[in-house]
Amino acid sequence: MIKGFKEAAVRCGIKKDGLDLGLIYSEKEATVAALFTKNRVKAAPVIVSKIHLEKTKGRARAIIVNSGNANACTGEEGIRDALSVSEAVAEALGIKKEEVLVASTGIIGKRLELKKIKEAIPDLVKRLSYDGIEEFSKAILTTDKFPKVSSFEGDGFRIVGIAKGAGMIMPDLATMLCFILTDIKAERETLKEVLKKAVDQSFNKITVDGDMSTNDTVFLLANGISEKGISEEFEFGLKKICTELSEMIVDDGEGSTKKVKIIVKGAAKRSDAKEGARSVANSLLVKTALFGEDPNWGRIMAAIGKAVSVVDQNKVDIWIDDIKVVENGKGKGNEDVAKERMKKRSFSLTVDLKKGPYEDWILTCDLSYDYVKINAEYRT
Repeated sequence: MIKGFKEAAVRCGIKKDGLDLGLIYSEKEATVAALFTKNRVKAAPVIVSKIHLEKTKGRARAIIVNSGNANACTGEEGIRDALSVSEAVAEALGIKKEEVLVASTGIIGKRLELKKIKEAIPDLVKRLSYDGIEEFSKAILTTDKFPKVSSFEGDGFRIVGIAKGAGMIMPDLATMLCFILTDIKAERETLKEVLKKAVDQSFNKITVDGDMSTNDTVFLLANGISEKGISEEFEFGLKKICTELSEMIVDDGEGSTKKVKIIVKGAAKRSDAKEGARSVANSLLVKTALFGEDPNWGRIMAAIGKAVSVVDQNKVDIWIDDIKVVENGKGKGNEDVAKERMKKRSFSLTVDLKKGPYEDWILTCDLSYDYVKINAEYRT
């Protein structure tokens, strides 16, 4: 619970079952820092929330979220629908429509069922509670297997983060929604600066399948009730929450059985370390080998070679956890031991290019039969 914030959730019938409409309400005007998808195809709620934040100069009182329908690729009608939902929430709460942010997640290409949402809003407002986070966290899920909530208590302030995400996860926010609430006092630009820093080291360091959503959104709302300002402790707590939530998303990766940290070091250029790690993490052949617990290091070499601009294949070393499987580009013969390491739920995979000082990492998961099944049947 964060002082001054209330949450609620109801079922309005967008999804086949379960809660599918959530609301966050701030009793006083909150400063907002927001980050959105870098996908050039943006969902209506992303467009509307950007417009509202521009009009209020980064202030808000409420966030309305639906699951089951992304309200993406729905044209001008989709934007009007998102605006209509924000107006209905504003009327029910007695605030301005520009003070309501909107977020959606679910199937792309279908218009919102406005009647169902609007009919549910009065009940949603009535249910607002200081202890509503648990229900709210359930209402934003799609293919997620579990809700994702993290909290931090500092010296005189608190932070709570709620997220959803399991598929279409790729750096530059991944397919996720994240709502972070705090009672500190902060200016918009400073708040955005610390949020971006935390996100770059968490949500932008995960991938499940290499796909980027149209709806990715992170909202950080600070209502100032504690009178505490941004501090090193706050930044630590914010990063901790973002890291925990991002790791939960990878843990919940659609059909995943493994969580693997991919590290590329010894790169000649910073971009080589970053792109090399992403290439390995998103390689379908590597990901299926992770699922099969097969230390097939040739697939890793191939993924590195297609992404890294400066590489000498005769210098590359590869480890699975602490087991070296490749030395100077040749197999070490430790595959039986490496295979045992791969039986764990979580392990690391390290590539040393031995060409320079740069290093980067990314967190990924395997690709299982269930991933194909979940996504083949997503709309049916």
